[in-house]
Amino acid sequence: MQVTETLNEGLKRGYSITVTAAELDEKVNEKLVEAQPEIEMKGFRKGKVPMPLLKKQFGQRLLGEAMQEAVDGAMNKHFEDSGDKPAMQPKVEMKNGEEWKEGDDVEVEMSYEALPEIPEVDLKAISLEKMVVKADDAAVEEALGNLAETAQDFKDRKKGTKAKDGDQVVMDFVGKIDGEAFEGGSGDDFPLVLGSNQFIPGFEEQLVGVKAGEEKDVTVSFPEEYQAEHLAGKEAVFTCNVKEVKEPVAAEINDELAQKFGAEDLDGLKGQISERLEAEYAGAARAVMKRALLDKLDDAVSFDLPPSLVEAEAGQIAHQLWHEENPEVTDHNHDTIEPTEEHTKLAERRVRLGLLLAELGQKAEVEVTEAEMTQAIMNQARQYPGQERQFFEFIQQNAQMQQQLRAPIFEDKVVDYAFELAEVAEKEVSKDDLQAAVEALDDE
Repeated sequence: MQVTETLNEGLKRGYSITVTAAELDEKVNEKLVEAQPEIEMKGFRKGKVPMPLLKKQFGQRLLGEAMQEAVDGAMNKHFEDSGDKPAMQPKVEMKNGEEWKEGDDVEVEMSYEALPEIPEVDLKAISLEKMVVKADDAAVEEALGNLAETAQDFKDRKKGTKAKDGDQVVMDFVGKIDGEAFEGGSGDDFPLVLGSNQFIPGFEEQLVGVKAGEEKDVTVSFPEEYQAEHLAGKEAVFTCNVKEVKEPVAAEINDELAQKFGAEDLDGLKGQISERLEAEYAGAARAVMKRALLDKLDDAVSFDLPPSLVEAEAGQIAHQLWHEENPEVTDHNHDTIEPTEEHTKLAERRVRLGLLLAELGQKAEVEVTEAEMTQAIMNQARQYPGQERQFFEFIQQNAQMQQQLRAPIFEDKVVDYAFELAEVAEKEVSKDDLQAAVEALDDE
């Protein structure tokens, strides 16, 4: 077997691999010898079939396997000896494949882009600023007010008052299609908040303006894709007997409200809110500090980037941004989105930082644990209620999806490792200052 270099330009590599006919024949014979004890054939005892007959019967079938194993073995040995790591799957082509016949040598052309050598970075020389925000009384009171609104109650409106959007209407109703009541189309003392979109489109809007004691017919059409097929697309008339019209009132901020949210008393709830707010502030501050770290790492290193990785990343960025600008297009049946110079520049930064973080993580022996992966899968599975098990099985069988879930966990662990080594100075700031810094991230 012979491996000859044909290209060495920047990160581009090319090699010609030759596997002789004799080497292929030897591999086929090895496979036949290995399989011979288990082979049965008419006229011969198990394991006693003559080798020439085995070769005639199975040699052609094993030739393809032997060829693939020989080429794979040559490639693996090359990467082991050279230390090269391909940026993407190497391109492998057989020369004169259509003309090749048994007894000929096999010649294969292999090409790839090697991952660059990543320069050393002294993380201890990096200085970072960590924004710290305390949850003040005003922020806690604002959060308490929001909680009170979510725990709102309803009280009777003055007799004769018309229902408004956001009011609760208590009613009995009966729905009919072609004059016939249908199953599931009626209810008694049903509390409906107008504007909640609890009922099918067009229903709640027609109840705006009703009064307690009033009877009103509401005419609507079920959507064509309605889950109950016997109702899909049909027009229905609901006779609504309005019993009460109530206006929303925020819950009182007291111990009773606190207990609704699992706290012993109001002071306990305020403590929980303060902790939650400061955790949110810390998360936002971490995002700001992470961006600062990445900016400094990007400035600190310079090395050649594999063009294929940059091109693939730029294409993905362009495609994602195009879909964000055209949300009405939910599939990929559209023209190819050509990356701009700006997309390519961003792709270069992402590829450079991705390679650098991977190198830092490898040297620091950063690993994503099974527990962390399981938690990530569980978080994703919650988006598919009732199908969690199928989602787990899908992830287990899909290596690409596993890598997509593992990558951000690995990156965050490497970033945390860098934070530990870097010189970090805390700076207490206001919530507004932190918010401005976060918004600046979104703008970039």
